[in-house]
Amino acid sequence: MVHRSAGAGCAALAVLGTLVLTGPPAAVAAEPPVPTTATSAAETLGAHKPSAEVLHALRRDLGLTEAQAKTRLANEAEAGTRAGRLQNALGGRFAGAWLHGATSADLTVATTDVADIPVIEAGGAHAALAKTGLDELRAAKEKLEAAAARTKGLGTPVRYVDVRANRVTVQATSRSAGNALIAASGVDRKLVGVKVSADRPRALYDVRGGDAFHNIEEETRCSVGFSVTMDEQQGFATAGHCGRQGDRTAGYNSVAQGTFRAATFPGRDMAWVGVNDDWTATPNVKAAGGSTIQVTGSVQSLVGAAVCRSGSTSGWRCGRIEQHDTSVSYDEGTVDGVTETTVCAESGDSGGSVVAGTQAQGVLSGGSGDCTSGGTTYYQPINPLLETYGLVLRTSTSSTGTPGGVPDEPAGTWAPGQVYGVGSEVTYGGVTYACLQPHQAQTAWQPAGTPALWQRL
Repeated sequence: MVHRSAGAGCAALAVLGTLVLTGPPAAVAAEPPVPTTATSAAETLGAHKPSAEVLHALRRDLGLTEAQAKTRLANEAEAGTRAGRLQNALGGRFAGAWLHGATSADLTVATTDVADIPVIEAGGAHAALAKTGLDELRAAKEKLEAAAARTKGLGTPVRYVDVRANRVTVQATSRSAGNALIAASGVDRKLVGVKVSADRPRALYDVRGGDAFHNIEEETRCSVGFSVTMDEQQGFATAGHCGRQGDRTAGYNSVAQGTFRAATFPGRDMAWVGVNDDWTATPNVKAAGGSTIQVTGSVQSLVGAAVCRSGSTSGWRCGRIEQHDTSVSYDEGTVDGVTETTVCAESGDSGGSVVAGTQAQGVLSGGSGDCTSGGTTYYQPINPLLETYGLVLRTSTSSTGTPGGVPDEPAGTWAPGQVYGVGSEVTYGGVTYACLQPHQAQTAWQPAGTPALWQRL
């Protein structure tokens, strides 16, 4: 893959407080101005005022200074918006986006067409010329998944699209096992690489994110992910392998807590527990030393971004996102669509919160290694979980009622509580917008006032 520098446009990412788009790419230069009430991406996502707990963990686990940690969080928030704009502009030629550098100052966007390089650089990113588009790589991965399902994937436990290498990667216990899966799938061998590793991910068995809860029926312990609501019912999201529909739970204090309302595992690793009236869902996630951070949304971070995890066994730990849309074969079956990270975890951490700054990312599924020697973990992204079960994430900015809008005009098709992906189009106040970053819409995040999330068309 050939890389091109973005020059001064990307340099702006390195300075906290100056993280603004230097100018839209030519393909979207005609965009109307946003309202004066608009805030920066860092402000929208709460990255401009990180908590002491997040900063401490990033310093410990990623070896950053406090200043670097602050800058990194702001850069990652701003880069997500830039990447979303470019993905929408490139369409089928888009081949992925990722961050790198200690402070995530460098955003790279890949394309299959050399003519897109000026557009990418004008959008404040490094340009990489790739042979294969992201859609084609995802199609190849789907064929590998079908072949893995026939063989149960135990010799090839992990499969993912590696946007940085512009290929699909099969992690296998031996090269012969990896090659056999590729041959069985019928995928062009040029699109796939084999990574040999003895690691075998496992489900990490054994309302505040990161607190322990107990499945009374299964006699197992997991961790709370994020507080959610369904109409008047309060509850929390967690991993699907932590229980089955109808299983009763007890909290960290052994007090009766609630019941699994739904659970999916394998296939996905998602579940939610409805709690009784003795428990109140809060936006809090347990951090270091008994302190908490408050979740403000669920905007998905890019590959290379920093994330932190809260679990009832190993506590508050941080690392980086390595791959999205990964498939993992546990002994119990294959789970698709999880995200791979460098954050460590141990048994009992399953279901716990994974956050990027104050943005919910997902609930811990499984992994390999531990927090003594280090390891790899996988989390179930939160937005698909919310969408599948019709849940609303409890955040510190949550409010009831209808979203505000343009006076005397209908709000349009946009609605709080809906989950939107990159490229999704909505109308609001008579104007059409395209989504820039995957997230669950909130009342406070109306398209007209959040250019970090929505691009006016």
